[in-house]
Amino acid sequence: MPPVSVPQDAEAYEERHVHQVYAQIASHFSSTRYKPWPIVERFLQELPSGSIGLDVGCGNGKYLAVNPDIFILASDRFAYSHLIVCLDAELDPSSESLVEIASQRQPHASVVADNLLLPHPDASFDFAISIAVVHHMSTRGRRVQAIAAVLETLRSQTDAGHRQPGDGPRAGRALVYVWALEQKSSRRGWDEGDEQDVMVPWVMKSASPDLGSDQSRTFNRYYHLYRQGELEDDIAEAGGKIVMSGYEKDNWWAIAVRPGKDEQAR
Repeated sequence: MPPVSVPQDAEAYEERHVHQVYAQIASHFSSTRYKPWPIVERFLQELPSGSIGLDVGCGNGKYLAVNPDIFILASDRFAYSHLIVCLDAELDPSSESLVEIASQRQPHASVVADNLLLPHPDASFDFAISIAVVHHMSTRGRRVQAIAAVLETLRSQTDAGHRQPGDGPRAGRALVYVWALEQKSSRRGWDEGDEQDVMVPWVMKSASPDLGSDQSRTFNRYYHLYRQGELEDDIAEAGGKIVMSGYEKDNWWAIAVRPGKDEQAR
């Protein structure tokens, strides 16, 4: 997994090395993503009944059914119909996008949305999750912007102060997960001192009998591997306040809130 040099046009770079890749591997990728990660599952299960929140970069929507007593509005970057005009001709028109897969998980809702341009009203949600999304942004500025966009949707500590007792959490919380650089014990073997911007291969065997069973295709996805403490720094830069953070199975995670205006002024 070689290091990469990100060009100046980060948006176009991510279009080619993230969005187009997931458009092509969506169905295969989804078939391998079915078990909720423990900390994400616990975060959702501990939310008060009736909580309303977001899953930004929902993938196949595997977290939508974790807690039947909450409502989640899920979003991902593209639906397949939006891709036809802008991606290469090798896309399979019969392939479902991740948003289309997520939309089957009723009664929750799913929409097409860019993490950097979320269509949701500010200060309106009780929670948000961003799981394995931010590390696909190819510059620090875009990663901070992505986190800030999620935080802005949350009820701040000031907003929550106007709620009645028993109405739910006093301030919205966001759970953010990113891949860690420190993966020495994993099959990938990355560790402190290694390059942080890398291409990670996804190997997909062909289902076409004409190509034979040994045919496969490799798609390379861009990742920024977060070093220890970097996620907390990016959340702080985005205007968030860390509630707790930690490490789980090759990932760094953090739970953050959006401080109220009084606290921001201190």
